[in-house]
Amino acid sequence: QVQLVESGGGLVQAGGSLRLSCAASGSITRIDAMGWYRRGPGKQRELVARTISGGSTNYANSVKGRFTISRDNAKNTVYLQMNSLKPEDTAVYYCNADIWTMIGVLNNYWGQGTQVTVSS
Repeated sequence: QVQLVESGGGLVQAGGSLRLSCAASGSITRIDAMGWYRRGPGKQRELVARTISGGSTNYANSVKGRFTISRDNAKNTVYLQMNSLKPEDTAVYYCNADIWTMIGVLNNYWGQGTQVTVSS
């Protein structure tokens, strides 16, 4: 079994910062990609940021220059540093990862989500 556990969400004023963490655990051989998605009120889930093994990253246009994704491979953990937060960043943020398990299967996994609320 593989689990993704997120932490770091909360309530912050516009202009503030939050750091999300997502730790993968379980029967993991290798993690190819890790990223963050979000679903705002009344909106569809969208990609926020993603990083693949090797270090390349991509970001949604709406967060470029404000959010930074990083990864600690030794800890199987991905982070999302969110600065200059705006009310429109309010959403449930979900961790996502492409993980090779110990039985040689590549699966895609989701965390349970963490709420980020930005007040104006």
